Amino acid sequence: MLNGIGGRTIAEAKQTLSYVEFLDWVEYRRKRGSLHPGMRIERAGALVAAILANVNRKKDSQPVSFYQFAPHHEEPKLSLEQAMETWR
Repeated sequence: MLNGIGGRTIAEAKQTLSYVEFLDWVEYRRKRGSLHPGMRIERAGALVAAILANVNRKKDSQPVSFYQFAPHHEEPKLSLEQAMETWR
């Protein structure tokens, strides 16, 4: 068993998971995203694709968004720049 988790059922893990451990997992998911392997692979692939598309784009074209390559991720309603403008 790894840290008392391996080999347990979901019900057993829920019963033995402390509130502090639960908060640690919530913070991890907030910071790192989904634990689903497919979503993590999609996110990594979309990030690489967006970087390559922006590095190789023509000078007069618009930058490509990460969300154009990640169909299962929702684009935020406000961009960072828009949010900063509203905070001023």
